[in-house]
Amino acid sequence: MDSPVPPRPTEPRPRRRDRHGRGMRGPVAPPQVPLSASRAEVFTDLVQDSVERLERRLPQLADVEFLVLEVPRTQSADGVPDPDFGGSVPLGGIIPAREGKPARVVVYRRPVEIRTKSRDERAALVHEVVVEQVAELLGLSPESVDPRYGED
Repeated sequence: MDSPVPPRPTEPRPRRRDRHGRGMRGPVAPPQVPLSASRAEVFTDLVQDSVERLERRLPQLADVEFLVLEVPRTQSADGVPDPDFGGSVPLGGIIPAREGKPARVVVYRRPVEIRTKSRDERAALVHEVVVEQVAELLGLSPESVDPRYGED
């Protein structure tokens, strides 16, 4: 028995797992897998896909900003109800260009998600909202913005 036992280190080792084999683990899915994308990121991708489809037909959309917001604002900053809010929750809106700022098309994520059950329904509704808002912004009919508008 010539092998001496080394002394214990004075500072404790970081525990990665508890004595039952449970505890901190790595991520369930790597970051490049779609499982790790949040619902907000997936929704933003749906809006971006729709915008890219429309930009091929309408090059003037390059000057328009597209935003995704969680919910529409129903009252002003001081708590007074917004008179433009008529009681029904909008799915999108437009902000006209002014003072050097480009025109903006806004899609509200939560109202769209609540009205859909599957990813395919959500993608179709997002595209419909984007087409309607772009048509309103450009003063065109939705059918002239996207000939497939209204088809199921």
